[in-house]
Amino acid sequence: MAKKHILIVDDDPLMARMYENKMQTDGYDVAVASNGEEALLAVRKKKPDLMLLDVMMPKMNGVETLKALKGDAKTKNIPIIILTNLGDNPDDIQKAKDLGALDYLVKSQISLKELSDRVKKELGN
Repeated sequence: MAKKHILIVDDDPLMARMYENKMQTDGYDVAVASNGEEALLAVRKKKPDLMLLDVMMPKMNGVETLKALKGDAKTKNIPIIILTNLGDNPDDIQKAKDLGALDYLVKSQISLKELSDRVKKELGN
C-alpha cells in the first residue's frame, strides 16, 4: 500500500523540519513548501492526502492559499489543517473553517503527539 502524502507549508525552517521528521517517522511521504506559492506548485506536482498549513508566510499567506485551493475543483477536497502561532481568536478560527479548513490548531498549544494523532485520525490509520 502506498504511503499517504502530506504537504507541510511553513516559512519557519525549524518548525517545518520538526513536523517533517515527525510525519516521516509516522510513515508518511512528506513534502515541504515555505510559502503559499510554493504550496500551489507542489500540489500540482503531487496532490497531498493532507496539508498542514501555516498562516503567516511571505509571498502568499495561508488564508490566501486556503482560498485558492478550496476554489479549485482539482484541489478543493484536500483536507487542510491550519497550524499557526496567531492564537486561538474565535473569529480567525471561524474564518478558516468557513473557507474550508478541517481544523485550526495553535502551534504553542499542541504537542507533536497530539498533531500526529490528529493527522492519523484524518487519514484513517
